[in-house]
Amino acid sequence: MRAGTLLIAAAMMFASSLALAARDADNDERGASLDTRLARVLREHDFTGRVELTLPDRLGRRIEYDLANLGRLLWFDNVHSLHRDNTCAGCHSPTNGFGDTQSIAIGVDNNGIVGPNRKGPRNQRRSPLVINTAFYPKLMWNGRFFANSAPGKKLGDPFSNMFGFTFPSPEDMVLSYQDHLLQAQAFIPPTELVEVAGFTGTAGTDLSPRFKVFDNGKGVKVPLADGSGFRNHPIRMDAIALLNAEPGYRLVFGRVFPEVKRGVPINFDMFARAIAEFEFTLTFATAPIDWYARGYRNAMSDAEKRGALVFFGEGKCITCHATKGKSNEMFSDFENHVAGIPQLAPKFGAATSNMIYDGPGENEDFGAMQISGDPADKYKFRSAPLRNIALSPAFFHNGAFARLEDAIRFHLNPTQHYNAARAGIDPDLTGRVGPRIDEALLHPLFRNGGIDLSESEIRDVTQFVRTGLLDPRTKKENLCTLVPKLVPSKLKVLTFEACEDRPRKNDN
Repeated sequence: MRAGTLLIAAAMMFASSLALAARDADNDERGASLDTRLARVLREHDFTGRVELTLPDRLGRRIEYDLANLGRLLWFDNVHSLHRDNTCAGCHSPTNGFGDTQSIAIGVDNNGIVGPNRKGPRNQRRSPLVINTAFYPKLMWNGRFFANSAPGKKLGDPFSNMFGFTFPSPEDMVLSYQDHLLQAQAFIPPTELVEVAGFTGTAGTDLSPRFKVFDNGKGVKVPLADGSGFRNHPIRMDAIALLNAEPGYRLVFGRVFPEVKRGVPINFDMFARAIAEFEFTLTFATAPIDWYARGYRNAMSDAEKRGALVFFGEGKCITCHATKGKSNEMFSDFENHVAGIPQLAPKFGAATSNMIYDGPGENEDFGAMQISGDPADKYKFRSAPLRNIALSPAFFHNGAFARLEDAIRFHLNPTQHYNAARAGIDPDLTGRVGPRIDEALLHPLFRNGGIDLSESEIRDVTQFVRTGLLDPRTKKENLCTLVPKLVPSKLKVLTFEACEDRPRKNDN
């Protein structure tokens, strides 16, 4: 009897072992199938996973780290802000991949905090991530700064000024002598009233009287427009004068530019080169998908692999979040599309927003049409590059969703109902939601019910976007170390909430 029991037990163990072996073999087969399919898909889309490694060749040189460090100090210093209370880092924070900490940016008249508790009047849109912008042929949510393309091509090359760089007036193409699109773009932020220049001294000038509430006397008076009808150049001259008046900046610029050491004034070309060089150091494009493409098949989880296949396949995400050609493996086609994102429009006023929105109810954002004037561009926005997007606290051009999966679910079918409160955004943004965008205007993918994915496919594609495209070097514990303890102007550095317990760079 006892022997029989032992035989039965042994048989059961053997059967169990066979079942486990079969399951493991099945799992191995499924894993091999996933790898075979994904490797093929990546080849079809010319995805190498090596774009970061091409940066020196694309620049035609190595990064100049002394120049980049100067740019880092400028990035965190309010010295070039006429309003004296904001700088690049106020809206492009190391806590969030050098992107916004808000759904909609807060520029001047802020409370000195960068993070969830930042307060002040809202601008118009969310500040995008700066990481990897060295490879972007088109910048900004409405695509208003771009490298011109060769005849017959859609996208230009940010590393080449051969065909010039186009900006709205008054710059137009005058910055095309710069070597890189980012160097040209660095001329713009200091001129933006809502971002860093402020409104001091603008009451009674060419601005609408409605902006008088923002003329609060803080900082330096904003100059009048020059013969072009714009203030951009006069503001830049005043901002550079502030730098030249600072002995600390004369010293650090002199270390990089010998002519400054000899007594030549700092100029805006130097400023722009320094800012862009720092941005070049913020190239982080080695995520699990990149290691995978280089042959490391265990770099991605099965969920990420399945999600990648949905992304490149049934989900049709790759249609707009492209990797081929001048997309530079950035997961964007850098074209403007109507995606039907819910319209958020905080009310204009001193404590709420310093932007007057579009439309009869001042509760719409016309997007690319604001630049082109073409009604066909109404509600169009540039496709978001998706690398490291999980670092964002909110998603889409106006941060209409605080959770990535919610954003993806809505994106698949933008005709569905939107509840701002349930979307998890800040309470001050839930009160005014603009009209729903007509389905007939949407990109064809989003009409007639949009893209139909199963629950498991949605979960997998969300996982792929969240972690499969995330370079771990971009996490706040790594980037917070770039915040200087002191800056050459000796002005107070903004408080970065999520960096408070992190070591900061000592630049003494």
